[in-house]
Amino acid sequence: MTTLRRSVVTGGAGFIGFHLCRRLLVEGYEVICLDNLLTGSIENVKQLAALPGFHFSHVDVTDKFPATAPVDLVVHLASAASPQDYITYPIDTLAVGSLGTHQALRFAHQNGARFLLASTSEVYGDPLIHPQDESYWGNVNPVGPRSVYDEGKRYAEALTAAYRRKYQTNTSIMRIFNAYGSHMRRGDGRAVPNLIEQALCGDPLTVTGDGSQTRSLCYIDDLIDGVVKLIHSDHPGPINLGNPHETTIKELAVTILQITGSRSPIEYISTPPDDPRRRCPDITLAQQHLGWSPTISAMEGLERTIEWFRDRQAPGSPLASNGCSDCNNLADHGS
Repeated sequence: MTTLRRSVVTGGAGFIGFHLCRRLLVEGYEVICLDNLLTGSIENVKQLAALPGFHFSHVDVTDKFPATAPVDLVVHLASAASPQDYITYPIDTLAVGSLGTHQALRFAHQNGARFLLASTSEVYGDPLIHPQDESYWGNVNPVGPRSVYDEGKRYAEALTAAYRRKYQTNTSIMRIFNAYGSHMRRGDGRAVPNLIEQALCGDPLTVTGDGSQTRSLCYIDDLIDGVVKLIHSDHPGPINLGNPHETTIKELAVTILQITGSRSPIEYISTPPDDPRRRCPDITLAQQHLGWSPTISAMEGLERTIEWFRDRQAPGSPLASNGCSDCNNLADHGS
């Protein structure tokens, strides 16, 4: 196993970025976090700054890449990640998937560093095969509203593979499936935080369509274990990181109601364009090459996540000070 000591994490102030930075810091790495805070959180940065070895640079990686050599590892997480965000910031999302990826790859290559691209299950689009393995090329609408994220990530994968072929850069591609857990942003736009907040606020839980569309939810601690294993491997990817346990959005809403004890009703709303009907990873490659499989059940992961959101409602917390008046404005995109 290779020992890496100095790392750059783009998008390190976001949900997954926060957890990865914290894990690397705890393991003794120096971490340089680059984030423009478009969707990242300054509160996450403040928490990470309390740990030794953390450095933050408020920068857009599509403009410049200010990290200094030498580094051993570059993890490119920077991007809007929820439909609500990448539909609001379509050009920024395409830019960070293209130019941002290019700059991060060039920096990693110049340093001889290991490079990990955070890609997504969205590259499979609305899949025609089930479950999805890494050999599947996907079913993506290239001009739909979700395409700014889908095609941005597909381009980023192509660029990463090209750097590996042309320059022998030490790259790897991970395709992340529906991660959830603490430090998800309020009003994030994705199903888990939206449904939890609606339940805790006593508002209707908004479910798109008839709720029969499926997702495969991976608790953040499991995901980070997989990311770290991939960092220390020589696998080029793409490799799926997700939980193969599939659930419908309606089942997810019912489970959240049970855990929270909320009496909120379920309200069915229209389905957004190109919303995938089914989403479930084949994780055979991760099991064989990384020795990785998720271990935290959906019930345990949701209980932990709900408890974190409950704590944010304590007196003096951001949720308590803002109240719950915004909950009914949170649309469930089923992602």
